Amino acid sequence: ILGHVTVVVVGGTGDLARKYLWQGFFQLYADQVGKGHTFSFYGGGLSPSEKGTPLLFGILKELACPQELSAERCTLVKDQFLHLSKYHQLKTTEDYEKLSQQIKQQLGQEGMVEAGRLFYLSVPAFAYADIAEKINNTCRPPSDAWLRVVLEKPFGHNLYSAQALDKKLSDQLKEKEMYRIDHYLGKQVVSKILPFRKENKKLLDPIWNKHHIERIEIVLKETLDAKGRIQFYDQYGVIRDVLQNHLTEVMTLLLMNLPANLSNSMEILQNKLNFLASLQHVDNSNAVVGQYQAYNGEVQEELNKTNDYFSLTPTFAGVVINVNNAQYEGIPIFMTSGKALDERVSYARVLFKNNVFCIQDPKNVQCKSKQIIFYLGHGNLQYPAILVSKNLFKPELLNSGDWKEVTEYKDVNVLGLPLCDYYIQSPVTPREAYCELISHVFLGRKDSFISAEGLLASWAFWTPLLEGLSRVFPRVYPGGEANGNLLNFQLQGHQVAFSHEAVVNVINPSTEDNFQVMQGKYRSSEMVSAWAQELVERLASDLLLAAEEAIREEGQFHLALSGGSSPVALLRALALNLYTFPWRNTHIWQVDERCVPHTETGSNFRSIHDLLLQYIHIPYFNIHPMPVHLTQRLCVEEDGGPALYEKEINKHVNGSNFHYVLLGVGQDGHTASLFQDTKLENDEERLVILTESPIKPHQRMSLTFTAINRARRVGVLIMGKSKHELVSQLSRIKGESSKYPITKVQPKTGTLIWYIDYDALLG
Repeated sequence: ILGHVTVVVVGGTGDLARKYLWQGFFQLYADQVGKGHTFSFYGGGLSPSEKGTPLLFGILKELACPQELSAERCTLVKDQFLHLSKYHQLKTTEDYEKLSQQIKQQLGQEGMVEAGRLFYLSVPAFAYADIAEKINNTCRPPSDAWLRVVLEKPFGHNLYSAQALDKKLSDQLKEKEMYRIDHYLGKQVVSKILPFRKENKKLLDPIWNKHHIERIEIVLKETLDAKGRIQFYDQYGVIRDVLQNHLTEVMTLLLMNLPANLSNSMEILQNKLNFLASLQHVDNSNAVVGQYQAYNGEVQEELNKTNDYFSLTPTFAGVVINVNNAQYEGIPIFMTSGKALDERVSYARVLFKNNVFCIQDPKNVQCKSKQIIFYLGHGNLQYPAILVSKNLFKPELLNSGDWKEVTEYKDVNVLGLPLCDYYIQSPVTPREAYCELISHVFLGRKDSFISAEGLLASWAFWTPLLEGLSRVFPRVYPGGEANGNLLNFQLQGHQVAFSHEAVVNVINPSTEDNFQVMQGKYRSSEMVSAWAQELVERLASDLLLAAEEAIREEGQFHLALSGGSSPVALLRALALNLYTFPWRNTHIWQVDERCVPHTETGSNFRSIHDLLLQYIHIPYFNIHPMPVHLTQRLCVEEDGGPALYEKEINKHVNGSNFHYVLLGVGQDGHTASLFQDTKLENDEERLVILTESPIKPHQRMSLTFTAINRARRVGVLIMGKSKHELVSQLSRIKGESSKYPITKVQPKTGTLIWYIDYDALLG
């Protein structure tokens, strides 16, 4: 409805309001003046009126004129805007009540119909819930007018805090009333990603897939450091500050299914959710982190920390993301951002495979890179643009009227190609992201904002990585040009690592540095010891030898893998040997399984799938998950899951003798899902049984000692300082002990090898 709109900027004299928000609201007023709405603007702050009023008007007098207004017209519009603006203290519930009374009084005096109220919360996130409650209790407009509340990031710092914040806010405000802002969605190039894909659908459809796309890069580089923002930055770091929101949104717009209707915000939000659900799990093996050299000193200074305090907050991150769907499977998405880098630039690049082989004239346009670049600004080009290399296709011009084709080329290169090798489109008039988004809030357009579901889906994706990195020391880099190649990172299989070793001056190299892989005896069996990485590499190598031997003799290799944390590092190492390991002739079995659906993160099979199976070419009929989920029930005795699995083992495995069984050991000495209290006397010939764990989830399915001890080879992998006490205890026990089930692992005709890292061995 046409009528009066009240705008309240809470935190109206703060830094964000000064730099962007008031300019955005002035632009909105200039766009709307004379079109039927009337306005009043309030800058809210904690200071009393006599202090806040001059601050606010100092900001408003500095506002720049919109380009489309003449100087004379701008003077008039700006005078009107200043006249309609006032400062209001917003600290207590009474302050909000007074504001509401003032709005009603003005409407009554001037006989105006109320169209709506727009509150922009430019305050720290911890204040959102309290302010939302005050707005809900005191400042709601009549039921026929709208209420819109704009929230700035951060929206929490992990999944759990985001859920808690969402719960508090949704108790006070409806979802349709909340506009969670990510200013990247207001950037002109980002807002045109979907229209560009739609306009060029016929040209893009055949090539927008894994057969044609080589890689995707989403990059935000900054030359600035975090100085002056340490209080905020040290709590959040680069992943929370940039990757979880801005860069994830860009990735989603690039790769989500195109909506049938670009103006249908519900369809857009649903397609975003579907895409986020298809992302593969990321952990430490998919990321590298760094920290610029001066950062720790800035933390000590600004947070009053002692000189021995060291912050693990990353200021640089490189992450490789994979999508688990048929269209994009296998395309690496490189997402990276950092402070104190060599240049300020932001872009998303889709690099295509070039199947042309050039015999001569490599400078010919057909021999060059094929790429589409969504260039957000700064860097060599300096202006926002969409660039398509000329050997790919000539794109349709965005038909909105506010974009133009660029035909005058500066003498610069953009990502390896001179400008003349691109078709280029750029906005006719540059507009600030906040101006765009404030206009969208006014119009009630939700497609440029973050939904509650989308926010939680993004946090669900990023939180496991953030938790894993919380104990990782970031690589220190000097900053700027001096970084050289120190932050370059590369793919190794599906994992990432820095391409170059950091130069570290070791003053007193310890004797530990001289340790290599050692052979020895442990509990009368063979033992292999090394530092964790070398140990896992040795185990992977031994598995390869065992596989090759079994395949030579029988044509098949039957490998049974334990659940829990022990095999994680090994599975990652095996996934790197994509091409050397004989996967086509390997059968994967489970040693034990938790009684949860295989799709849940607590499932051992899910772990084997996420860390290994999805990366290797193994026939699906060679994969044998334990049948814990039958007739829509979990591990019910009468469903006969153990007997089914035993039958499958007897059918495929010669003499039911696995070629290799890999075990771990819990701190209480349990192995597989065989615990101290597991009763096996009546099941001596059984190969598979249901067991009870002392910790949740209690119900398990497990191979028995009978099945394990029939194996040709049994490997026991023990890693980490937390296992040192266990390793010491076991070394003193001769033969079997009912307290430590692992002591009952004694292969009848096969061999037992202990793989124990130095942390567990030496403590």
